Amino acid sequence: MADIKFEIKKNLKVLSENYKGWTKEINLVSWNDRAPKLDIREWDSEHEKMSKGITLTKEELELLKEWLLETDLDELDLD
Repeated sequence: MADIKFEIKKNLKVLSENYKGWTKEINLVSWNDRAPKLDIREWDSEHEKMSKGITLTKEELELLKEWLLETDLDELDLD
C-alpha cells in the first residue's frame, strides 16, 4: 500500500477528546499535495496517527450546511 501524504493546513475546531487522548477535529487537510478539503476525524496528540474520517469539498460542505440549517436536530433522536 502506498504511503499517503497529508498536511494539516489549518486547525479549525476540536470537537471532543476520548479517554486515550485522541481528539476529534475539524481541519483543512491537503491529501497527496492536492487542494485542501474540510476533514473530520480523530487524531493522536502528535497528529501522526489518525482514524478513518470524512473529507468534504466546498460544494459538499455547502450542501451539509444547508441541510443542517433546515433540520430540527431534536427530531433525529440523537444522544
